[in-house]
Amino acid sequence: MDDLRPLPWATRIARSSREGVELLQEHRDCFIDELWLDHDLGGDDSILPVVTLLEEAAFDGRPFRIGTVFVHSANPIGAETVVRSLTFWNYRVRRATV
Repeated sequence: MDDLRPLPWATRIARSSREGVELLQEHRDCFIDELWLDHDLGGDDSILPVVTLLEEAAFDGRPFRIGTVFVHSANPIGAETVVRSLTFWNYRVRRATV
């Protein structure tokens, strides 16, 4: 999920948090090998609604099945917030540069 960067290796790309939430809900019962998250998604939009969805799923005892969540963001504070939040809920999270 990234508002600007081309992600040529990606199977599906969401450009907003709304699209990201819809995409995850569409693939709720699938294994997701890699999930790439950018913190800032343009304007006032951010990845936080997606993070909330992932957190709530874990809280309910039914976390999304994701191999690795990669956080790639030019916003170091936002990226660290995402890493800490998802790590707390036992998602495998890595910082990445794109």
